[in-house]
Order: sequence, then C-alpha cells, then structure tokens
Amino acid sequence: MHDTGGCSMPDKKKRGSFKGSLGFVLAAAGSAIGLGNIWRFPYLAARDGGGIFLLVYIILALTFGFTLLTTEVAIGRKTKQSPLTAYKHLSKKWQWIGVLSCLVPFLILPYYCAIGGWVIKYLVAFSTGHAAEAAQDGYFTDFIVSVDEPGLYMVIFLGICCVIIYRGVSAGIEKSSKFLMPILLVLVIGIAAYSLTIKSTNDAGKVVTGLQGLKVYLIPNFTGIGLKEFFNIFIDALGQLFFSLSVAMGILIAYGSYVPDEANLSKSINQIEFFDTLVAFLAGVMIIPAVYVFMGPEGMATGPSLMFVSLPKVFVQMGKVGTAVGILFFAMVLFAAITSAMSILEAIVSSFIDAFGMSRHKATLIETALALAIGQMVCFGYNHLYFEYKLPNGSTAQILDILDYITNNFFMPIIAIATCILIGWVLKPKTVIDEATKNGEKFGRKTLYIVMIKVVAPLGLLLLLLKTTGILK
Repeated sequence: MHDTGGCSMPDKKKRGSFKGSLGFVLAAAGSAIGLGNIWRFPYLAARDGGGIFLLVYIILALTFGFTLLTTEVAIGRKTKQSPLTAYKHLSKKWQWIGVLSCLVPFLILPYYCAIGGWVIKYLVAFSTGHAAEAAQDGYFTDFIVSVDEPGLYMVIFLGICCVIIYRGVSAGIEKSSKFLMPILLVLVIGIAAYSLTIKSTNDAGKVVTGLQGLKVYLIPNFTGIGLKEFFNIFIDALGQLFFSLSVAMGILIAYGSYVPDEANLSKSINQIEFFDTLVAFLAGVMIIPAVYVFMGPEGMATGPSLMFVSLPKVFVQMGKVGTAVGILFFAMVLFAAITSAMSILEAIVSSFIDAFGMSRHKATLIETALALAIGQMVCFGYNHLYFEYKLPNGSTAQILDILDYITNNFFMPIIAIATCILIGWVLKPKTVIDEATKNGEKFGRKTLYIVMIKVVAPLGLLLLLLKTTGILK
C-alpha cells in the first residue's frame, strides 16, 4: 500500500485544485447533468409507468448512486491522482481498472462532441428564424448525413471544451461551472414551469393540458406491471443512474483529486446527488407535458429522435412563443452538454498529466487532436463510412452507437463492479470511510455504504451487465 497522502507541493500545484466546495459541487453536478438526463430520463419515465420509475430511480440514487459517488470521489482525494494512476496507488494488482477508467472517457468524448455539434446546429436554426424548417420530417437525417456541417459543428463544440480545460482546474473548470450551472438551473426551472401552462385542442376537439401530462409523469401506472416488468424498470433506472451520475467514467476520480483535504466530502456528495436528481426530474417536467399536449402519449421517443425530431415539432406547434422556448431549450441543452464534455476531457487530460508528466497545455492539445480525428470518423459514420451493424440488444448501429454501446454496456459496469470488489473486499470499506471522515465529519448511511459496496452494488451491477449485453433476456 503506497503512502498517498504525502504528495509533494510542486506536484499538487502543477495538478491544480478547486478553490472551494461550491466549485467542486457545481463542476461534479455539471458533469452529471448532461444529455442522458435530458433525452433519456423523460423517455424511460414515460415508458416505465411514470411514478413507478421515479420512485425506483430516487431509491437507487440514495443507495447505489451514493455508494458509487462516494467511492470514486474518495479514491480521487485520497490518492490525489487521476483515474489512470489512482488505482495503481491503491493496489498494483488492480491498476487495470485505471486503464479502463481512462479508456471510457477517451471513447465517449468524440461521439459526445459530435452530438454537442448537433445541439449547436439546432440552436443556430432556432436563433436564425429557421425553426419551422428544423421541425420538418427529414431535417435531422439530412443534416447528419451531410458531409461538412456535422464535422464543423463538432469542431466548434470540442473547441469550447478545449479552451476551458486548457485554462486549468480553478480558472477553467471551476469558473465556467460557477457561470454555466446557475444559468442552466434557471433555464430548466423556467421551461419546466412554462411546460405546465400550455394547452391545445386535439383532433377530437378535446382540450389537452400540460398538467394532464404531468399526471402521466408523476402518478404510478401499475397496469400490466408484473415481476418481470418491474425487474426491467429496475434495470432501466439503474442504467440511467449510471449514465446520469457520471460514475465509472474516471471523471469523479479526477474531480475528487482536486478537492481540498479540508472539504466535507459527504456533504458535497449529498449536494451532487440532490442537484442531479432534481434536474433529471425537471427534465421530465419540461418534456413530458409538452410532448403529451401536442403529440399525445405516443409522442414520447428516446435519444436523438426525442430531442431533434419530436421536440422541434412541439416548439413550432406552440406558435410564436415556441421559437423563444426552443432557443432557451437548446441553449440549456448546450450548457448541459458542455459541462459534461469538459469533465470527460478533464478525466483524460489529468490522466496524461499524472501518468506521463505532461504539462496541462500539452495534454489538452494532444487529447483534443485525438478526439477531433475520432470525432470526424463518427460524423463520417452517417455518410462516407456508413454501415449497419446489429448489436446484441437487437438495435442497428453505426460508429456512434457502437462506441456508446461498448462504453456504457460493457466497460462502465465492469469498472464499477471491480471498484466495488476492490474497496469492499480487498482494501475494505474503511479505506473510503476514513477518507470521508478525516476531519472528524460524520459519515451518514455508514452501514448502508458497507452493505452496498460489499454485496448489493456488485450484484445489482452484475445483473445490469448481463441484461445490457443480452446474456440475460
């Protein structure tokens, strides 16, 4: 076991750190609040019986989420290392988890930036008076199959993230999080509140309101829910939580390594859990009532088709105010995507700095160049490099979907299961509990943490892995 507490001062200075707990909480919450919250959470909630899914998700956030968040942030602060090198400091035999934890953000960043580019495209379309065109059938497909535009917007998005990370932990990540996150929260709350006020008359001459849509979202619908369906809801909610809290992506280890020793770790983690769950919940309030009013319950789609096909149609049907709502919505999504993408980039950059002794500027430029090359291939995956590949879960995939599938369905559950075994059984939970209480703080949910990290979390994550890989039908 290495003595990881005694890092030399110049090393710490070179690595940078957050000035205070607020900067860390906002940065970590920003990393967690991304596209997964906005385009996947509302769809799953609508599909999985509304209030049932919400309840399961909240219980999982307070148990699984709390356990995985605490573990990764504590590993980062204890070792003062990035994901690539942190596990080696804990145990030489388990350093392979660090390699996987660095590979995940490396594979996610290029396609995340491609999608970030799509968001900019729609923000530009709505801001320049082209909302009606953006809502037409075929607009999204025509855009992603075009050769130049997607690549150009991807470069703009990646460039924004590169500038923030190039500036460092305090001047880049902390400052931009403190600026972007409050605006993001105000926009989410504002659009969610507006969504409840809208109404429309459907083809049958019946008035449909946003509040009726809210009921669909909040009130549990138990029709046709047996044990098998409930298990599927559990797996959906666990998968969403995973994606939503940015665990097993190396991000929280990197951010944890910048948290000052005197900061109250447990308190910060509770605040991150709260912010993330609040925004995921509000994303549902924003989207489900609006889609329900204009398209009925069948209108709910997932992923790109929800954000880039269904919602533009909803905004246009709102009339003149819809353009303004559309601009604010895509601006909000852009902010959410930036705070997530910059944390993904930081997980890789911090790994290059710690493992290879690079300067921050050099590490940022090298990774940006690599992400640019792979990102361009992702964009070409819809034209020059187009092919169709059948995934084990039955869906047809292109380059973007394959990268997404490998990282989310294979690597991330494996990283999380291995981390649970390492901390739960090899090093013992005391390693994390001691780190979280080293200034004499209280560690709430201590018994829960021990039971979760040793038994419940690894078993639940194993079920998730078996289900998402198609082994368990």
